[in-house]
Amino acid sequence: MLAAEELGYHVNHLARGLMRNESGIVCLIVSEVATPYRSALLGRLTLNLQNAGKVAMLINTDRSDGSVDRALQQALRYRADASIILSGLPDRSITQLCLRNGQRLVLINRDDDQQGPLRINLDDHEAGGRVVSAFVRAGCRRLAFANSEAGTPSLMARERGFVAAASALGMEVIVERHGWTGYEAGSVLGRRMLTAKERPDAVFCATDLLACGFMDVARHQFGLSVPNDLCVAGFDDIEQASWSSYALTTFAQPIADIASRAVDWLSEMPQEDGHAVAQPITLKAEMIWRNSIRAKGGTGNASTVIDGSE
Repeated sequence: MLAAEELGYHVNHLARGLMRNESGIVCLIVSEVATPYRSALLGRLTLNLQNAGKVAMLINTDRSDGSVDRALQQALRYRADASIILSGLPDRSITQLCLRNGQRLVLINRDDDQQGPLRINLDDHEAGGRVVSAFVRAGCRRLAFANSEAGTPSLMARERGFVAAASALGMEVIVERHGWTGYEAGSVLGRRMLTAKERPDAVFCATDLLACGFMDVARHQFGLSVPNDLCVAGFDDIEQASWSSYALTTFAQPIADIASRAVDWLSEMPQEDGHAVAQPITLKAEMIWRNSIRAKGGTGNASTVIDGSE
């Protein structure tokens, strides 16, 4: 060991991987890397992969163009063992490319209905229903949903769940979409909705970043009080949601659970007749009650976890 240290010798795991037909490389295919939720999930996944003795290779799929396919082809040349696709992008053809090349595959918050990959999703539809219940308890009657134009499965499931729950109560929902899922899109949606003839008194934003942009416009450009004049809810429970300037009621994505289930499955890989066995996993997001929604008969209690029965 002393001689190896003096010579600067290290085991060549790529060469060892050729003998074992296993490189230990796992591709992380992700869009919107800079958003707080995505970076938090990436941080947890890379840590878990490192602890499992694997190497993470990042492929940025922003705007899902041909560069994604080229980057993935390069990863395949390094004989990557597996891929984890974190977003509603890229196109399903990328998923097929991974499977054709014998990769193990984990799909997070996607609706690809394929045999082989491990699919991990949140019950976004159910979460939308819980927000409607919270708004109704707060006395809100003019509901709205603020979404981006990304059209990812998770965003659209939240929208459908919210609209369906409101419809079941005989309430109509104003739905507006704009741009990509970020703060600026939330600002645009805020100006659009709050200048409408029928201004909403409660808005569920598909993500916390949208909600932050929406709330800043409501307060600083329209002089509205949150939650007295307008109730707002978000999704993701990013760090900014807990800041006193927002105190946003939101849903906490179970990031630690998502990462551990993905990496554990890649490490253990249950087999049946020589093929990978993967039962779909559906997780529930906890609703974190803060002060952007009025509590029944008063104001919200910051940082309280509530469920649909409360």
